[in-house]
Amino acid sequence: MPAFACAFAGVQSRMDSQIDWHAARAALEWQMEMGVTETISDIPINRFEQMQPPPKAGVGPGVAAPAVPVQPAPATDPVAEAEVAAEACSDLAALKAALAAYPHCELRKGARNLVFSDGVPGARVMIVGEAPGRDEDRIGKPFVGRAGQLLDKMLAAIDLGRDPDGRNAVYITNVLPWRPPQNRDPKPDEIAMMLPFLKRHIALTKPDVLVVMGNVSCQALLGKRGITRLRGQWAEVDGLPAIPMFHPAYLLRNPAAKREAWADLLDLQARLTKKD
Repeated sequence: MPAFACAFAGVQSRMDSQIDWHAARAALEWQMEMGVTETISDIPINRFEQMQPPPKAGVGPGVAAPAVPVQPAPATDPVAEAEVAAEACSDLAALKAALAAYPHCELRKGARNLVFSDGVPGARVMIVGEAPGRDEDRIGKPFVGRAGQLLDKMLAAIDLGRDPDGRNAVYITNVLPWRPPQNRDPKPDEIAMMLPFLKRHIALTKPDVLVVMGNVSCQALLGKRGITRLRGQWAEVDGLPAIPMFHPAYLLRNPAAKREAWADLLDLQARLTKKD
């Protein structure tokens, strides 16, 4: 068996075992890097017949057929489509459905669940995280792994939580609703496609205060990175006060930063008390 046929059979076997979409794509890209230019078909193909187009009516031997202009396919602008889809949503249920139907973000192909939100819609505090992890992708809710457990403890320290009704509740979402493979950072084009949906999410929820957790969230909503420099510095997002904070996953890796996180939580509590 030719070397390529063996390699292709191996790829096919792995794909037959229902590996995820991203792994299948990686396998295909590896084949291309090895010099593969075509696949092997079970049926022989006569390339000479393919090179000879069938004769057209009214066109004899030696007479060139008239050229038919090829119309280029209209270019697709994923961000523009996202803006139109998001703006058309009048409530959170419609927004979630629009996200599920949005076809241009390839992350959806490798994710188990669309991770939309948790907490109480309409709460005074809206927390915007970065992207789902493994546990979030499995369960379908944001911040449910170790980072989520730490977040719940942080919120409880200033009398906030996901479950309480009224003025002590929070509402939680992410910049991306689908998990990136191997928990990699979201790409700029992925953030750009999801930003119109996030902005509409904020507009429909109407919080008093935004908590922007992590570098990816700061990049999306503030246009800046460098959370160690940005944290604790109040900013504004679409007319709403917003405070950047360390992501709980960062605090798990860097426990020494919990002191700054506690100061930011107290600052958030003071802002909410001032609004009462």
